Amino acid sequence: MTVEKEKKMEEEGIATNPEEEPTGRPSAADENLRFSRQFLGKKEEIFTALEIVERDSAAIADSYASLFSSLRLALSQVTSTSLENMECFNDIVGSVQESALDAATKGNRYINSCLRLNEELKGMESLSMQLKTLRKNVDTLDLAVDKLLRFP
Repeated sequence: MTVEKEKKMEEEGIATNPEEEPTGRPSAADENLRFSRQFLGKKEEIFTALEIVERDSAAIADSYASLFSSLRLALSQVTSTSLENMECFNDIVGSVQESALDAATKGNRYINSCLRLNEELKGMESLSMQLKTLRKNVDTLDLAVDKLLRFP
């Protein structure tokens, strides 16, 4: 071994020659014992921390499970509501369509009736003129009869 390595090992408390007497520094066995005691103390802290983390993880998992359950229920309600709304909308659209067809049919009948009446009234114009002339003649005759009857 080199001198530098021996110095480094001595500084770290590692014996370079097991037959040598201790130099007043703790031996490797003492260091291991001290490390084991520290580790045991930290081990308790680690287990306590792990228990806390485990409890928190379980609480978070329960919270997520509750959240997803609520979301599933809300989605189910929204979906069923949407389905009911779509069925209602479909029924209403069907009714509106029937009403529109009925109104269109009645409107066409009305238009056809008006067209027929218009055609019939075209022939009435000449009749109307004849009736006006006849009425004038009747009025003239009535006046003549009144004059004759009042003549004393």
